[in-house]
Amino acid sequence: MKLITTTALAFVAVLSASPAVAQDKPAAAAGQAAPAQPKISPSKGALKAIVELQDAVNKNDVANLPAKVTAANAVATTKEDKYLIGQLQLKAALATKDNAMTSAAIDQIANSGYLDPTKSSELYLSLGSSLYNNKQYPQALAAFQKAATLSPRNAEAPMLIGEALFAQGQKAEAAAAFQRAIQASVAAGQKPDEKLLKRAVGVAYESNSPNAIELSRQWVNSYPSPESWRNSIAIYRNLNHPDIEGTLDLLRLMQATNAMTQGEDYTLFARAAAEQNNFNEAQAVLDAGIAAKAVNPTSADVKDLVAGLRGKPKATAADLASATKSAVNGMALLRIGDRYYAMGDYAKAAELYRMSMGKPGVDTAVANLHLGMALARAGDKAGATTALNAVTGPRADIAKYWLTYVNQRA
Repeated sequence: MKLITTTALAFVAVLSASPAVAQDKPAAAAGQAAPAQPKISPSKGALKAIVELQDAVNKNDVANLPAKVTAANAVATTKEDKYLIGQLQLKAALATKDNAMTSAAIDQIANSGYLDPTKSSELYLSLGSSLYNNKQYPQALAAFQKAATLSPRNAEAPMLIGEALFAQGQKAEAAAAFQRAIQASVAAGQKPDEKLLKRAVGVAYESNSPNAIELSRQWVNSYPSPESWRNSIAIYRNLNHPDIEGTLDLLRLMQATNAMTQGEDYTLFARAAAEQNNFNEAQAVLDAGIAAKAVNPTSADVKDLVAGLRGKPKATAADLASATKSAVNGMALLRIGDRYYAMGDYAKAAELYRMSMGKPGVDTAVANLHLGMALARAGDKAGATTALNAVTGPRADIAKYWLTYVNQRA
Protein backbone atom coordinates (compact mmCIF):
# COMPACT_ATOMS: atom_id res chain seq x y z
CA MET A 1 0.00 0.00 0.00
CA LYS A 2 1.50 3.32 -1.06
CA LEU A 3 0.81 6.31 1.14
CA ILE A 4 -0.13 9.62 -0.43
CA THR A 5 -0.64 12.24 2.22
CA THR A 6 -2.05 15.72 2.05
CA THR A 7 1.43 16.93 2.99
CA ALA A 8 3.28 15.05 0.28
CA LEU A 9 4.69 18.31 -1.07
CA ALA A 10 5.67 19.68 2.32
CA PHE A 11 9.40 19.42 1.64
CA VAL A 12 9.08 21.38 -1.59
CA ALA A 13 6.77 23.91 0.05
CA VAL A 14 9.23 24.62 2.85
CA LEU A 15 12.12 25.01 0.47
CA SER A 16 10.28 27.21 -2.02
CA ALA A 17 8.75 29.40 0.68
CA SER A 18 11.84 29.71 2.84
CA PRO A 19 13.78 32.96 2.43
CA ALA A 20 17.42 33.01 1.40
CA VAL A 21 20.26 33.59 3.82
CA ALA A 22 20.86 37.31 4.29
CA GLN A 23 24.51 38.20 3.66
CA ASP A 24 26.42 41.43 4.24
CA LYS A 25 26.65 43.08 0.79
CA PRO A 26 27.17 46.64 -0.50
CA ALA A 27 23.99 48.63 -1.06
CA ALA A 28 22.41 48.36 -4.52
CA ALA A 29 23.63 50.87 -7.08
CA ALA A 30 21.50 53.96 -7.59
CA GLY A 31 18.53 53.18 -9.79
CA GLN A 32 18.96 49.43 -9.45
CA ALA A 33 15.94 47.68 -7.93
CA ALA A 34 16.67 45.55 -4.91
CA PRO A 35 15.30 41.99 -5.08
CA ALA A 36 11.91 41.66 -3.35
CA GLN A 37 12.89 38.45 -1.60
CA PRO A 38 12.40 38.06 2.15
CA LYS A 39 15.47 36.95 4.01
CA ILE A 40 16.28 35.33 7.31
CA SER A 41 19.26 36.90 8.99
CA PRO A 42 21.59 34.57 10.85
CA SER A 43 23.58 35.81 13.82
CA LYS A 44 26.87 37.51 13.02
CA GLY A 45 28.81 34.75 14.71
CA ALA A 46 27.20 32.04 12.53
CA LEU A 47 26.97 33.95 9.24
CA LYS A 48 30.30 32.82 7.77
CA ALA A 49 29.78 29.13 8.60
CA ILE A 50 26.20 29.12 7.26
CA VAL A 51 27.23 30.82 4.00
CA GLU A 52 29.97 28.22 3.58
CA LEU A 53 27.41 25.47 4.16
CA GLN A 54 25.08 27.08 1.62
CA ASP A 55 27.88 27.18 -0.96
CA ALA A 56 28.65 23.50 -0.37
CA VAL A 57 24.97 22.60 -0.79
CA ASN A 58 24.63 24.65 -3.98
CA LYS A 59 27.78 23.04 -5.41
CA ASN A 60 26.56 19.58 -4.33
CA ASP A 61 29.80 19.14 -2.43
CA VAL A 62 28.60 15.99 -0.68
CA ALA A 63 31.99 15.03 0.70
CA ASN A 64 32.37 18.23 2.73
CA LEU A 65 28.73 18.62 3.81
CA PRO A 66 29.01 16.79 7.18
CA ALA A 67 31.95 18.93 8.25
CA LYS A 68 30.21 22.11 7.12
CA VAL A 69 27.06 21.18 9.04
CA THR A 70 29.08 20.43 12.18
CA ALA A 71 30.95 23.72 11.87
CA ALA A 72 27.74 25.71 11.38
CA ASN A 73 26.01 24.06 14.36
CA ALA A 74 29.04 24.79 16.53
CA VAL A 75 28.51 28.54 16.14
CA ALA A 76 24.70 28.61 15.84
CA THR A 77 23.12 30.58 18.69
CA THR A 78 19.67 31.64 17.46
CA LYS A 79 16.62 29.76 16.22
CA GLU A 80 17.17 31.43 12.83
CA ASP A 81 20.71 29.98 12.70
CA LYS A 82 19.47 26.48 13.50
CA TYR A 83 16.55 26.69 11.10
CA LEU A 84 18.75 27.84 8.21
CA ILE A 85 21.19 24.99 8.85
CA GLY A 86 18.32 22.49 8.85
CA GLN A 87 16.85 23.99 5.69
CA LEU A 88 20.17 23.66 3.88
CA GLN A 89 20.59 20.11 5.15
CA LEU A 90 17.13 19.28 3.86
CA LYS A 91 17.88 20.72 0.44
CA ALA A 92 21.02 18.58 0.19
CA ALA A 93 19.23 15.49 1.48
CA LEU A 94 16.42 15.80 -1.06
CA ALA A 95 18.93 16.28 -3.86
CA THR A 96 20.73 13.07 -2.91
CA LYS A 97 17.56 11.19 -1.85
CA ASP A 98 19.19 10.42 1.49
CA ASN A 99 16.43 9.55 3.97
CA ALA A 100 18.78 9.46 6.96
CA MET A 101 20.02 12.97 6.16
CA THR A 102 16.44 14.09 5.53
CA SER A 103 15.41 12.84 8.96
CA ALA A 104 18.32 14.64 10.62
CA ALA A 105 17.50 17.83 8.72
CA ILE A 106 13.87 17.77 9.81
CA ASP A 107 14.91 17.14 13.40
CA GLN A 108 17.11 20.23 13.12
CA ILE A 109 14.27 22.32 11.67
CA ALA A 110 11.75 21.14 14.24
CA ASN A 111 14.13 21.61 17.18
CA SER A 112 15.13 25.08 16.03
CA GLY A 113 11.83 26.50 17.27
CA TYR A 114 11.60 28.74 14.21
CA LEU A 115 8.69 26.99 12.50
CA ASP A 116 5.21 26.62 13.89
CA PRO A 117 4.91 23.05 15.32
CA THR A 118 2.13 22.21 12.86
CA LYS A 119 4.46 22.94 9.94
CA SER A 120 7.19 20.81 11.45
CA SER A 121 4.57 18.10 11.89
CA GLU A 122 3.82 18.26 8.17
CA LEU A 123 7.49 17.71 7.40
CA TYR A 124 7.54 14.58 9.54
CA LEU A 125 4.38 13.32 7.82
CA SER A 126 6.05 13.72 4.44
CA LEU A 127 9.21 12.04 5.66
CA GLY A 128 7.20 9.18 7.13
CA SER A 129 5.27 8.70 3.89
CA SER A 130 8.52 8.50 1.93
CA LEU A 131 9.95 5.96 4.37
CA TYR A 132 6.70 3.96 4.34
CA ASN A 133 6.69 3.81 0.55
CA ASN A 134 10.27 2.50 0.74
CA LYS A 135 8.98 -0.18 3.15
CA GLN A 136 11.06 1.24 6.00
CA TYR A 137 8.16 0.81 8.38
CA PRO A 138 9.88 1.24 11.78
CA GLN A 139 11.50 4.49 10.61
CA ALA A 140 8.21 5.65 9.11
CA LEU A 141 6.45 4.93 12.40
CA ALA A 142 9.00 7.03 14.29
CA ALA A 143 8.45 9.96 11.90
CA PHE A 144 4.66 9.72 12.19
CA GLN A 145 4.91 9.59 15.98
CA LYS A 146 6.98 12.80 15.99
CA ALA A 147 4.34 14.41 13.76
CA ALA A 148 1.61 13.39 16.20
CA THR A 149 3.55 14.80 19.16
CA LEU A 150 4.00 18.16 17.44
CA SER A 151 0.36 18.39 16.32
CA PRO A 152 -1.84 16.31 18.66
CA ARG A 153 -5.11 17.34 16.99
CA ASN A 154 -3.99 16.37 13.50
CA ALA A 155 -6.08 13.31 12.57
CA GLU A 156 -3.72 12.37 9.74
CA ALA A 157 -0.79 11.52 12.00
CA PRO A 158 -2.48 8.78 14.09
CA MET A 159 -4.04 7.39 10.91
CA LEU A 160 -0.58 7.00 9.35
CA ILE A 161 0.76 5.59 12.61
CA GLY A 162 -1.97 2.98 12.24
CA GLU A 163 -0.85 2.13 8.71
CA ALA A 164 2.78 1.80 9.79
CA LEU A 165 1.82 -0.45 12.69
CA PHE A 166 -0.44 -2.56 10.48
CA ALA A 167 2.36 -2.95 7.92
CA GLN A 168 4.49 -4.46 10.70
CA GLY A 169 1.76 -6.91 11.71
CA GLN A 170 0.76 -5.03 14.88
CA LYS A 171 -2.95 -5.13 14.13
CA ALA A 172 -4.38 -4.43 17.59
CA GLU A 173 -2.06 -1.44 18.03
CA ALA A 174 -2.98 -0.25 14.55
CA ALA A 175 -6.68 -0.42 15.41
CA ALA A 176 -6.06 1.69 18.52
CA ALA A 177 -4.16 4.25 16.43
CA PHE A 178 -7.01 4.49 13.94
CA GLN A 179 -9.38 5.05 16.84
CA ARG A 180 -7.16 7.91 18.04
CA ALA A 181 -7.33 9.39 14.55
CA ILE A 182 -11.12 9.32 14.75
CA GLN A 183 -11.02 10.93 18.19
CA ALA A 184 -8.69 13.64 16.87
CA SER A 185 -11.15 14.45 14.09
CA VAL A 186 -14.01 14.70 16.57
CA ALA A 187 -11.91 16.84 18.93
CA ALA A 188 -11.19 19.19 16.05
CA GLY A 189 -14.92 19.54 15.41
CA GLN A 190 -14.78 17.49 12.21
CA LYS A 191 -16.76 14.49 11.07
CA PRO A 192 -14.34 11.57 10.65
CA ASP A 193 -13.82 10.58 7.04
CA GLU A 194 -15.77 7.45 6.12
CA LYS A 195 -12.66 5.81 4.64
CA LEU A 196 -10.93 6.26 8.00
CA LEU A 197 -13.88 4.75 9.85
CA LYS A 198 -14.09 1.78 7.49
CA ARG A 199 -10.34 1.22 7.76
CA ALA A 200 -10.52 1.38 11.55
CA VAL A 201 -13.44 -1.07 11.62
CA GLY A 202 -11.73 -3.47 9.23
CA VAL A 203 -8.42 -3.55 11.11
CA ALA A 204 -10.13 -3.84 14.50
CA TYR A 205 -12.25 -6.71 13.23
CA GLU A 206 -9.25 -8.45 11.67
CA SER A 207 -7.41 -8.24 14.98
CA ASN A 208 -10.46 -9.49 16.94
CA SER A 209 -10.40 -6.26 18.92
CA PRO A 210 -13.46 -5.59 21.09
CA ASN A 211 -13.23 -2.01 19.78
CA ALA A 212 -14.52 -3.29 16.43
CA ILE A 213 -18.10 -3.23 17.70
CA GLU A 214 -17.96 0.33 19.00
CA LEU A 215 -16.16 1.49 15.85
CA SER A 216 -18.76 -0.21 13.66
CA ARG A 217 -21.52 1.61 15.51
CA GLN A 218 -19.62 4.86 15.05
CA TRP A 219 -19.37 4.15 11.33
CA VAL A 220 -23.08 3.44 10.93
CA ASN A 221 -23.94 6.43 13.13
CA SER A 222 -21.88 8.80 10.96
CA TYR A 223 -22.64 7.23 7.59
CA PRO A 224 -25.91 5.27 7.76
CA SER A 225 -26.56 3.18 4.66
CA PRO A 226 -27.69 -0.37 3.90
CA GLU A 227 -24.03 -1.28 3.44
CA SER A 228 -22.78 0.17 6.71
CA TRP A 229 -25.73 -1.27 8.63
CA ARG A 230 -25.30 -4.75 7.16
CA ASN A 231 -21.54 -4.80 7.80
CA SER A 232 -21.82 -3.34 11.27
CA ILE A 233 -24.41 -5.92 12.33
CA ALA A 234 -22.41 -8.72 10.70
CA ILE A 235 -19.33 -7.69 12.71
CA TYR A 236 -21.30 -7.87 15.95
CA ARG A 237 -22.76 -11.27 15.08
CA ASN A 238 -19.42 -12.73 13.99
CA LEU A 239 -17.61 -11.55 17.12
CA ASN A 240 -20.35 -12.38 19.65
CA HIS A 241 -22.29 -15.32 18.17
CA PRO A 242 -25.62 -14.28 19.71
CA ASP A 243 -28.34 -16.79 20.54
CA ILE A 244 -31.50 -17.15 18.45
CA GLU A 245 -33.16 -14.30 20.36
CA GLY A 246 -30.27 -11.93 19.71
CA THR A 247 -29.91 -13.05 16.11
CA LEU A 248 -33.58 -12.32 15.42
CA ASP A 249 -33.38 -8.89 17.04
CA LEU A 250 -30.38 -8.00 14.88
CA LEU A 251 -32.03 -9.32 11.72
CA ARG A 252 -35.14 -7.28 12.54
CA LEU A 253 -32.87 -4.25 12.69
CA MET A 254 -31.39 -5.13 9.31
CA GLN A 255 -34.95 -5.33 7.99
CA ALA A 256 -35.80 -1.91 9.47
CA THR A 257 -32.71 -0.32 7.88
CA ASN A 258 -33.16 -1.95 4.45
CA ALA A 259 -29.86 -3.75 5.00
CA MET A 260 -31.11 -7.21 4.00
CA THR A 261 -29.50 -7.54 0.59
CA GLN A 262 -28.29 -11.14 0.51
CA GLY A 263 -30.27 -14.35 0.21
CA GLU A 264 -28.59 -15.72 3.32
CA ASP A 265 -30.00 -12.79 5.33
CA TYR A 266 -33.55 -13.76 4.45
CA THR A 267 -33.14 -17.51 4.91
CA LEU A 268 -31.36 -17.11 8.26
CA PHE A 269 -34.11 -14.76 9.41
CA ALA A 270 -36.86 -17.16 8.30
CA ARG A 271 -35.25 -20.15 9.99
CA ALA A 272 -34.63 -18.26 13.25
CA ALA A 273 -38.24 -17.03 13.34
CA ALA A 274 -39.53 -20.53 12.63
CA GLU A 275 -37.40 -21.86 15.50
CA GLN A 276 -39.38 -19.62 17.83
CA ASN A 277 -42.63 -20.81 16.20
CA ASN A 278 -43.19 -17.35 14.75
CA PHE A 279 -44.34 -18.81 11.45
CA ASN A 280 -46.04 -15.60 10.31
CA GLU A 281 -42.74 -13.74 10.46
CA ALA A 282 -40.80 -16.61 8.90
CA GLN A 283 -43.19 -16.81 5.95
CA ALA A 284 -43.29 -13.04 5.44
CA VAL A 285 -39.50 -12.76 5.44
CA LEU A 286 -39.07 -15.65 3.03
CA ASP A 287 -41.72 -14.23 0.68
CA ALA A 288 -39.97 -10.83 0.80
CA GLY A 289 -36.63 -12.42 -0.11
CA ILE A 290 -38.15 -14.22 -3.08
CA ALA A 291 -39.94 -11.06 -4.22
CA ALA A 292 -36.67 -9.13 -4.00
CA LYS A 293 -35.01 -11.87 -6.08
CA ALA A 294 -32.44 -12.29 -3.33
CA VAL A 295 -33.68 -15.80 -2.55
CA ASN A 296 -33.77 -18.51 -5.21
CA PRO A 297 -36.96 -20.55 -4.57
CA THR A 298 -35.67 -23.42 -6.70
CA SER A 299 -32.54 -24.07 -4.61
CA ALA A 300 -32.67 -27.23 -2.52
CA ASP A 301 -32.32 -25.56 0.87
CA VAL A 302 -35.01 -22.97 0.12
CA LYS A 303 -37.35 -25.70 -1.15
CA ASP A 304 -36.94 -27.47 2.18
CA LEU A 305 -37.66 -24.22 4.04
CA VAL A 306 -40.77 -23.54 1.94
CA ALA A 307 -42.01 -27.07 2.50
CA GLY A 308 -41.39 -26.83 6.23
CA LEU A 309 -43.39 -23.61 6.52
CA ARG A 310 -46.23 -24.74 4.29
CA GLY A 311 -47.94 -26.83 6.93
CA LYS A 312 -47.28 -24.54 9.88
CA PRO A 313 -50.18 -22.55 11.39
CA LYS A 314 -50.22 -18.80 10.66
CA ALA A 315 -51.86 -16.78 13.42
CA THR A 316 -54.51 -14.15 12.73
CA ALA A 317 -55.22 -11.05 14.82
CA ALA A 318 -58.23 -12.89 16.26
CA ASP A 319 -56.01 -15.83 17.21
CA LEU A 320 -53.62 -13.50 19.01
CA ALA A 321 -56.42 -11.73 20.86
CA SER A 322 -57.71 -15.08 22.06
CA ALA A 323 -54.23 -16.26 23.01
CA THR A 324 -53.69 -13.12 25.06
CA LYS A 325 -56.73 -13.88 27.22
CA SER A 326 -55.59 -17.44 27.89
CA ALA A 327 -51.85 -16.76 28.31
CA VAL A 328 -50.58 -18.62 31.36
CA ASN A 329 -47.28 -16.80 31.90
CA GLY A 330 -45.19 -13.79 30.97
CA MET A 331 -43.21 -15.54 28.25
CA ALA A 332 -46.42 -16.44 26.44
CA LEU A 333 -47.39 -12.75 26.47
CA LEU A 334 -43.95 -11.74 25.19
CA ARG A 335 -44.16 -14.22 22.30
CA ILE A 336 -47.63 -12.98 21.43
CA GLY A 337 -46.09 -9.50 21.32
CA ASP A 338 -43.51 -10.88 18.86
CA ARG A 339 -46.35 -12.12 16.63
CA TYR A 340 -47.95 -8.67 16.63
CA TYR A 341 -44.55 -7.15 15.85
CA ALA A 342 -44.20 -9.49 12.85
CA MET A 343 -47.61 -8.37 11.60
CA GLY A 344 -46.50 -4.71 11.79
CA ASP A 345 -48.92 -3.91 14.64
CA TYR A 346 -46.21 -2.29 16.74
CA ALA A 347 -48.56 -0.53 19.16
CA LYS A 348 -50.23 -3.83 20.11
CA ALA A 349 -46.81 -5.50 20.34
CA ALA A 350 -45.66 -2.81 22.77
CA GLU A 351 -48.78 -3.40 24.87
CA LEU A 352 -48.02 -7.12 25.17
CA TYR A 353 -44.36 -6.49 26.00
CA ARG A 354 -45.43 -4.19 28.84
CA MET A 355 -47.88 -6.83 30.08
CA SER A 356 -45.10 -9.43 30.16
CA MET A 357 -42.75 -7.38 32.30
CA GLY A 358 -42.25 -8.39 35.89
CA LYS A 359 -43.90 -11.76 35.42
CA PRO A 360 -41.98 -14.94 36.37
CA GLY A 361 -39.75 -16.38 33.68
CA VAL A 362 -39.50 -13.17 31.64
CA ASP A 363 -36.04 -11.75 30.97
CA THR A 364 -36.50 -8.03 31.64
CA ALA A 365 -33.67 -7.19 29.24
CA VAL A 366 -35.44 -9.02 26.40
CA ALA A 367 -38.78 -7.41 27.26
CA ASN A 368 -37.29 -3.90 27.32
CA LEU A 369 -35.36 -4.55 24.12
CA HIS A 370 -38.46 -5.76 22.28
CA LEU A 371 -40.51 -2.90 23.69
CA GLY A 372 -37.90 -0.43 22.44
CA MET A 373 -37.88 -2.09 19.02
CA ALA A 374 -41.68 -1.93 18.73
CA LEU A 375 -41.82 1.71 19.84
CA ALA A 376 -38.99 2.57 17.43
CA ARG A 377 -40.92 1.07 14.52
CA ALA A 378 -44.10 2.84 15.73
CA GLY A 379 -42.30 6.20 15.65
CA ASP A 380 -42.26 6.76 19.43
CA LYS A 381 -38.68 8.02 19.67
CA ALA A 382 -38.83 9.07 23.32
CA GLY A 383 -40.48 5.85 24.47
CA ALA A 384 -38.08 3.71 22.44
CA THR A 385 -35.08 5.56 23.86
CA THR A 386 -36.26 5.02 27.43
CA ALA A 387 -36.92 1.30 26.90
CA LEU A 388 -33.65 0.65 25.06
CA ASN A 389 -31.60 2.51 27.67
CA ALA A 390 -33.11 0.21 30.30
CA VAL A 391 -31.60 -2.89 28.65
CA THR A 392 -28.75 -4.30 30.69
CA GLY A 393 -26.50 -7.33 30.52
CA PRO A 394 -25.36 -9.08 27.35
CA ARG A 395 -28.23 -7.63 25.28
CA ALA A 396 -27.18 -4.03 25.99
CA ASP A 397 -24.97 -3.92 22.89
CA ILE A 398 -27.89 -4.94 20.67
CA ALA A 399 -29.95 -2.21 22.31
CA LYS A 400 -27.20 0.30 21.43
CA TYR A 401 -27.53 -0.63 17.76
CA TRP A 402 -31.25 -0.05 17.96
CA LEU A 403 -30.65 3.27 19.76
CA THR A 404 -28.46 4.32 16.84
CA TYR A 405 -31.35 3.55 14.51
CA VAL A 406 -33.78 5.49 16.74
CA ASN A 407 -31.50 8.53 16.82
CA GLN A 408 -31.33 8.57 13.02
CA ARG A 409 -35.09 8.77 12.66
CA ALA A 410 -36.78 12.16 12.31
